[in-house]
Amino acid sequence: MTTAAAPIAVAGVASGTAAAVRHLAIIMDGNGRWAKSRRLPRLAGHKAGVEAVRRVVEAAPGLGIEVLTLYAFSSENWKRPAEEVADLMGLLRHYVQSEIDTLAKNGVRLEFIGNWRALKPDLVAMLDEARRRTAGNVRLRLVMALNYGGQDELARAARQLAEAAVAGTLDPADIDAGLLGARLDTADMPAPDMVLRTSGEMRLSNFLLWQSAYAEFVVTETLWPDFDAAALASALDEFATRERRFGGR
Repeated sequence: MTTAAAPIAVAGVASGTAAAVRHLAIIMDGNGRWAKSRRLPRLAGHKAGVEAVRRVVEAAPGLGIEVLTLYAFSSENWKRPAEEVADLMGLLRHYVQSEIDTLAKNGVRLEFIGNWRALKPDLVAMLDEARRRTAGNVRLRLVMALNYGGQDELARAARQLAEAAVAGTLDPADIDAGLLGARLDTADMPAPDMVLRTSGEMRLSNFLLWQSAYAEFVVTETLWPDFDAAALASALDEFATRERRFGGR
């Protein structure tokens, strides 16, 4: 992975980069370190991270991004202290409740991937209603990965194929990458062109393992709560320097 240069003050769209990134996936990392560096509780870092989400969602369409996938809560995050998990779920509720009118007004279609229907029933109902309200919007697809793990997603897809084979509706010899991909949570989305991770960490953390096969990785030292439109434009500039060959040469 290449580490992007520290973001500079950028006004407007990074020249020549926006159109190249149709689908941007972000591993939002660094909330805890941001809070620790300021001697604040972790919840303060998560709250600041929500503000960064607002900034990026607002900036993304102007930078040519059509699909923005955010790693909001992983299937491994349940291992965190119960109080922190409760805080994260509370922030999710607050974000949906407070932002849904703005998202709907601004043409943002809100979607979810992962085993999000295993969350509390009232939260699932709220998320379903948000999906319904924004289903016709086309300016930006905002995809939140909730209770998501790439390995779990692949296992669920493989299970569906196995069940179809056992039922006799699918010949195992016909199983290929296309059939498996069609059963993933992202089946109707383009593959991510770029996977961005904040805070300098160099790992995927079980995020979009299948879909990122030919994505370009950009890592920035910026902690997620400090991420903004200028940082996003800087990351897109880094993407623009890459030559994508998709294994062809």
